[in-house]
Amino acid sequence: MFSIFKRSNQTSERQLRKYRKIVQQINKLETTYETMSDDELRNMTDIFKQKFQDGKKIEAILPDAFAVVREASKRVLGMRHFDVQLIGGMVLTEGNIAEMPTGEGKTLVASLPSYVRALEGKGVHVITVNDYLAKRDYEQIGQIHRFLGLTVGLNLPMMFGPEKQEAYNADITYGVGTEFGFDYLRDNMSQQMAHKVQRPYHFAIIDEIDSILVDEAKTPLIVAGKMQADADLHKIAARLAKRFKKDVDFDFDEETKATSLTDTGIEKVEKAFGVDNLYDLEHQTLYHYMIQAVRAFVIFKRDVDYIVKDDKIELVDMFTGRIMEGRTLSDGLHQAIEAKEDLPITEENKAQAQITIQNYFRMYPMLSGMTGTAKTQEKEFREVYGMEVIQIPTNRPRQRVDSPDKVFKTIDQKYKAVAKEVAKRHQQGQPVLVGTTSILQSEKVAQYLDEYKLRYNLLNAKSVEQEVELISNAGQYGQITVATNMAGRGTDIVLGEGVEENGGLFVLGTEKHESRRIDNQLRGRSGRQGDNGESQFFLSLEDDMFRRFAKDDLEKFLSKVQTDDDGLVQNTDVDELTDRTQRIVEGAHYSMREYNLKLDDVINDQREVLYALRNKILLREDIFGELKTMVSELVEFVVYDSCPDNESPDTWNYERIEQTMNGLLIEPITVPRTIEKVSDIMKLYKEPIKQLLDYIDTFEGNEEVSEMIPQVMLSYIDTMWVKHLEVMTRLKEGIGLRSYGQEDPMRIYQREGLQLFGRHYQKLRRNIASEIIGFMKIVMNEQEAAK
Repeated sequence: MFSIFKRSNQTSERQLRKYRKIVQQINKLETTYETMSDDELRNMTDIFKQKFQDGKKIEAILPDAFAVVREASKRVLGMRHFDVQLIGGMVLTEGNIAEMPTGEGKTLVASLPSYVRALEGKGVHVITVNDYLAKRDYEQIGQIHRFLGLTVGLNLPMMFGPEKQEAYNADITYGVGTEFGFDYLRDNMSQQMAHKVQRPYHFAIIDEIDSILVDEAKTPLIVAGKMQADADLHKIAARLAKRFKKDVDFDFDEETKATSLTDTGIEKVEKAFGVDNLYDLEHQTLYHYMIQAVRAFVIFKRDVDYIVKDDKIELVDMFTGRIMEGRTLSDGLHQAIEAKEDLPITEENKAQAQITIQNYFRMYPMLSGMTGTAKTQEKEFREVYGMEVIQIPTNRPRQRVDSPDKVFKTIDQKYKAVAKEVAKRHQQGQPVLVGTTSILQSEKVAQYLDEYKLRYNLLNAKSVEQEVELISNAGQYGQITVATNMAGRGTDIVLGEGVEENGGLFVLGTEKHESRRIDNQLRGRSGRQGDNGESQFFLSLEDDMFRRFAKDDLEKFLSKVQTDDDGLVQNTDVDELTDRTQRIVEGAHYSMREYNLKLDDVINDQREVLYALRNKILLREDIFGELKTMVSELVEFVVYDSCPDNESPDTWNYERIEQTMNGLLIEPITVPRTIEKVSDIMKLYKEPIKQLLDYIDTFEGNEEVSEMIPQVMLSYIDTMWVKHLEVMTRLKEGIGLRSYGQEDPMRIYQREGLQLFGRHYQKLRRNIASEIIGFMKIVMNEQEAAK
């Protein structure tokens, strides 16, 4: 970490002064590098690399390296970094978040730290929110790095082995965050070391970091294998769930989206399927299908969370309004939605590997990122990732006017006012961008605009192909664009002729999002780089946010509400209601992400144990030694597990010890029932186990056995992990039920998750040891028969 940077909650002028001193150094170097030829400039890369190898610290190299990148950018792209962009580059190089408003050229900022960190020779990952931006930055910013002699790679979905390896081996690799995470999971499912594509993590720059590390962090990354779903059971469960009533048959918390069956609901399921107790272990699958059917009805809304296209469920990203191509919900939830919509039931996704976004990115020794809006989430960035948010000054003073919210009593009154306002602005020739929170809402707004016979571009997940073009044209004279809040993120809106003097782009938000950051991003579409602009939100007291998160407050407020003839609320404390509700929502989402991360931390520890074992096997690191350790530890586990210290020897399970051990030993032995000390049973097995380990040693160098051991080990490890993930998911579903017993559900999950892993891990050892030793005995018999 730089010694010159001090951490602080607010970006103080004192902090910025330190950055500005370095900027002065960079500016003084500008004339030196301007006089260099292209070859001389390119040669600086080798000089810097050598300085790193000689032990020079990064702060000693940074001013020159930044000056070189700026000069290369001028020559290659005709773009010169502003001083504030250099400051942003320093913030990223140290592993923090640069908060820079829209239009301040964040893309160019990334060229600086990616170059400096790539000089260390360990690879830099530049993460973007979609494939379009990854390709754009690879082609545009990549030119600077290629000019300076670095290699640049692009990592996209549908690329395979050698292509991906080449992308990851480059000095700087561009790509979408989820794809890097999926590659990590796939690498840890590969059957050969040579098939892995990633190298050890070093440094990552995340563009729109709040979108990737906060908004997308609620959904874990899952690599799934297909398995046949029980279509009939899904259809019956859907028919039953359709008749269920909230608060009678099931409980649903609108804030957390938690769903559970009531006693009445459970009785109805038991009656419908003719079972005595739904919570019996044998009926776990039925309970799972039923709860997923209820979730499909109460949580997932058509044209909000998904659309139906060509008889298929296409998921919609709630933050961007985009279709999530190729993404399906796992664990039978996707099939439950298909059953609800009476569509053909597809194969179910069964998790073979999974990780949360948080735990994936925490594997990087150093992370950094850029966004226009991160300060409201600073606590989370600091606690989860150890990053500070540094606010970077704008290059030119901001001219945008953010007008106060207008709050109406009903949704109808709100939309009428929206259409009237759009018509008024349109008449003046001022372009208007109407931001909505879902596809359904964008289509609703469109209906009201139709009444005014206004022409507009409707941009939602159904028209994603034209997204970039439509958003970039949203600043043209008289243009009306209706879009989901995040559509076209990362695309500049350039003002058309005559628009600047007409007030610039007017951004009209039609509902507050569940995060203030996303509202700020919508506002930030206007007034870029010192342009004129205006933003305003039109809300109603019937909006989802108030209905879901402020029921009690809203009831009190409605009892004293005063409105004008158009339904506009006149009470001065309405803004306080809005702010308080939004803070409650943000708190609820933060708690949900924190809870999911804690759940995944339990699996993360287990995943690390298993992946480390897999890597040892793939590297063929002493596989005979690994087998011998498994055998030794298995004996200890079986004996101590079958003979608990706190129980009388009368209850000890001698048969289990014999059954397990005799499958492995050269000569079977019987444990005398008169033995009453565990240590004596261990002594009994000491010599037979030594013989077995010596027997294993005799196969070292045997090609047939040496090839077979890693194959068997990997096969059992992968099978066990898939099974374990499934059991952990069922455990997660059930712990909520037991929280009524006054015990913390997280503690139950941690304790029982550890017990389950221990059990599965021991079974894994037993299966591996018995199959390999059984194979050795066959090989030995064949060799003796051949003599």
